[in-house]
Amino acid sequence: MAQRAVPVRGARLGRAVGTAERGTGVGGAVLLLGDGPPDGLGRQSPVAPAVMAPLARHLARAGQEDGLVVHTVRYRCRGWNGAAAHPAEDAAWAVDELVRRYGDVPVCLTGTGMGARAALRAAGEPAVSCVLALSPWLPAEGKDAPGPDPVKQLRGRRVLLVHGTNDGLADPEQSYRFAQRAKKANRDVCRFEVHSDGHGLHQYRSEVRALAVDFVLGSLFERGFSRPLEDALAAPPPLGLRMPLATGFGSERARSRPR
Repeated sequence: MAQRAVPVRGARLGRAVGTAERGTGVGGAVLLLGDGPPDGLGRQSPVAPAVMAPLARHLARAGQEDGLVVHTVRYRCRGWNGAAAHPAEDAAWAVDELVRRYGDVPVCLTGTGMGARAALRAAGEPAVSCVLALSPWLPAEGKDAPGPDPVKQLRGRRVLLVHGTNDGLADPEQSYRFAQRAKKANRDVCRFEVHSDGHGLHQYRSEVRALAVDFVLGSLFERGFSRPLEDALAAPPPLGLRMPLATGFGSERARSRPR
């Protein structure tokens, strides 16, 4: 496959966190895609990638035995910018760059807010096996969404959306409607709701991180899933798309299918 050219005033990958920084073999990779505003052609603020750093370290530690490497994508500009969808293009380039560096390894696209939308949009890249969308910004049709966001690219991927019910920046109902359409195209789609939490999912940070580890490692390395995640993937709408994230999730990681 021909490599995609680096976008003008290029996107780039942040330093490797996990296996690659120790010089050992890579078995799978996560690309982290940060949040941003609807518009903006200036350079991305360094705050957006920095916000993703704790999740990068958490995932890398959990996936150490499996050879997981995590990179944060540094966008070429800070905004989505309408039909240009710059972060989605940057995400697609970053997947190609991972393949160039590490070979044929499965990739999970993990984003928050605008980055979650970019992850969902770029999921059709051949190396992508799963997508984790945290507080996804999926605006109603208008200037930032001239039509409904596509879902066909999600076929053959496992997809998890997580959204706080009190998110004032990215409408949780829009992510539910997107998940409804996605589930029709791909049965391996589920969505968790975090009761009373906001856009940053700070109130239940430990539960969200535990769910992220459960999904990412289970998808990339076929570890199996916890019972709540397994049930959410199997349940028909609306149950599997409005699954509540229980307080204390992850405190006991009993898996329904052992490694």
